[in-house]
Amino acid sequence: MYYFSEFVNMSFQDAVGATREALKCRDFKVLAEIDLAEVLKMYLPVGSRPYAILATCNPRLAHRAIRADAEIGSIVFCNFVVHQCPDGRVEISAADPAATIGTINDVELMGVARELRSMVQHVIKDVASRPAPRSALGHRKQADRQLARMLPKPRVARL
Repeated sequence: MYYFSEFVNMSFQDAVGATREALKCRDFKVLAEIDLAEVLKMYLPVGSRPYAILATCNPRLAHRAIRADAEIGSIVFCNFVVHQCPDGRVEISAADPAATIGTINDVELMGVARELRSMVQHVIKDVASRPAPRSALGHRKQADRQLARMLPKPRVARL
């Protein structure tokens, strides 16, 4: 698999905040935060579900990678994505560094990729294992009701 993901039991905003906190605990620095829904709205006449991209790096590992290969800069960063699915669930995901950095045939970069991979997995698990805030339980029930209204009602055959 080329990415890791988990569904979280919290609202979109709570998930973005929890992701920021988990990143900080694992020594990632958020370099940019992109509200993709807003960007799309600015340039296209479309609506979009909440979708955030947190562009991050771990300075220690980024430094090691750049020392090993000065051209690695385009793939040394980790983008964490938090988005709301059509059914109302919220998902957090990130690319597997072993599928990007780890494909380069360099011992030092493979070590960076392994360490970074573990850190990315921990961030996602940290967010997913947080208890749902009270507000998320209400959002989940509301999403369940919306989904139930969208599904066709079962027909019962009468004899």
